[in-house]
Amino acid sequence: MELRLSACILLVLCATSCANGGNILVWYTEGSHWINMKLVLETLIDRGHQVTVLVPSSSMYMNTNEPARFHYEPFNASFSLETIVKFLEEFLQFSLYEIDYMSYWEICIRFTDIMKTNLQFSIQYLDGVVKSEAIMKKLKEGNYDLLLADPIYPGSDLVADILGIPLVFSLRFSLVNNWERHCGQMPAPPSFVPGAMSKLTDKMDFSERVWNFLFYALQDIAIDHTFWNVLDRYYSDIKGTPTSACELMSKADIWLIRTYWDFEFPRPFLPNFKYVGGIHCRPAKPLPEDLEEFVQSSGDDGIVIFTLGSVINNVTKEKANMIASGLAQIPQKVLWRYRGEKPETLGANTRIYDWIPQNDLLGHPKTRAFITHGGTNGIYEAIYHGVPMVGIPMFGDQPDNMAHMKAKGAAVILNVNFMTTEDLRDTVNTVINDKSYKENAMRLSSIHHDRPMSALEEAVFWIEFTLRNKGAKHLRVQAHELTWYQYLSLDVLGFFLTVDLLLIFIFFKTCSFCLHRCCVRKGKTKRKAE
Repeated sequence: MELRLSACILLVLCATSCANGGNILVWYTEGSHWINMKLVLETLIDRGHQVTVLVPSSSMYMNTNEPARFHYEPFNASFSLETIVKFLEEFLQFSLYEIDYMSYWEICIRFTDIMKTNLQFSIQYLDGVVKSEAIMKKLKEGNYDLLLADPIYPGSDLVADILGIPLVFSLRFSLVNNWERHCGQMPAPPSFVPGAMSKLTDKMDFSERVWNFLFYALQDIAIDHTFWNVLDRYYSDIKGTPTSACELMSKADIWLIRTYWDFEFPRPFLPNFKYVGGIHCRPAKPLPEDLEEFVQSSGDDGIVIFTLGSVINNVTKEKANMIASGLAQIPQKVLWRYRGEKPETLGANTRIYDWIPQNDLLGHPKTRAFITHGGTNGIYEAIYHGVPMVGIPMFGDQPDNMAHMKAKGAAVILNVNFMTTEDLRDTVNTVINDKSYKENAMRLSSIHHDRPMSALEEAVFWIEFTLRNKGAKHLRVQAHELTWYQYLSLDVLGFFLTVDLLLIFIFFKTCSFCLHRCCVRKGKTKRKAE
């Protein structure tokens, strides 16, 4: 009898848990963005929520054939995976080998062309959702409670608006923080908030503040021309009425920013912006036996971990030989994630792997330094475990990420196109032997861990908060309802200026009148005296 009663209670509790769970739709994304998103989704499922992920037919990372605990909703993309790979290769060629030899004007033109091409891919993705009657019918019948999206691919705000459900964004940052500043109304004074990808810090001299001001303005103009104008027309066509894409984006209930104050410079932020950097970070697990044996063979010198991320699988033969020669000259053992041809100068202290358990290696007590391309995920794992870095940034946000780490004293930066064997050797030795780098890395790690809940728990909390409250519009600032001149109080300044001018006018008129009366009286008095 007691056993049956316990079983009944358990069933009731399970039913209650399911009843309280939300039905969440997830926008498609790629690469490291998907790595972060996937962990959040798995946690949401553990907490009783249903999760459906939109996935395109052409995807590099989202594989519908892999076992998954969430439901995939596939849709057709009008281009092949080979097309994406070709575009990525062209982008990498520009970012790795051409950009350092181009003028700023040439970079702007090339980068604008890349943005236009990337947006066309994004729109073709979006066509597969909003222009598919079958997909939209499924989404409308899905009775979703919330849409979770990384806005790297546009359109989630449009679909959330069509479905009439709350929207939560999860992002690292947008180009020059354009989305956050203009759509999210995030304050960003250019005097101390450096533009994303500007490689500036919050401590700027006059010339840097001038450049930061121009950087914001020029990039905003470029984005308006290449991004917003195109999306505005597309959204207006889908909705059938004039629609601002930025205005739809501004309706997002919560913005989950995947950085934290261990990485960011202090800046003003809004109540619906939550900093959740390090979502994917976790304690290190034991290494496989062969890796552990190699790590232990390093003795007191320890190990160095080297990876350029999942996108850069190899470099030129000349560059690989230069890197291998530099690594061969340090006393530490090196674990190098590399899929290219084995370098001829590879030292006995270096082993090459197709894949390494990066987080587990960074958390190993024998790890002395991390040579990284500067991806946010890798940087956060290094911060989590307190490992100093040597940055070899390649493209995208990586140079800016490493500029943050350098400013905080936890990294040294090298340029992949100009560094020499000696540069690599000396820099690794500096980061390991100069204790300040390790101390600063440990300080950042302490800041990262000293928070009321983990980044993953906080991200999930705010998603569930939005579910429970059917949105979070009460956290949305009134600035969204103001015009640009009202936001800047130009109408108020204009009013005060008008009043001041009116008072000055009255003052001069009064003085003129009094002076005139005085002169008239003096004239009359003089005539009487004569």
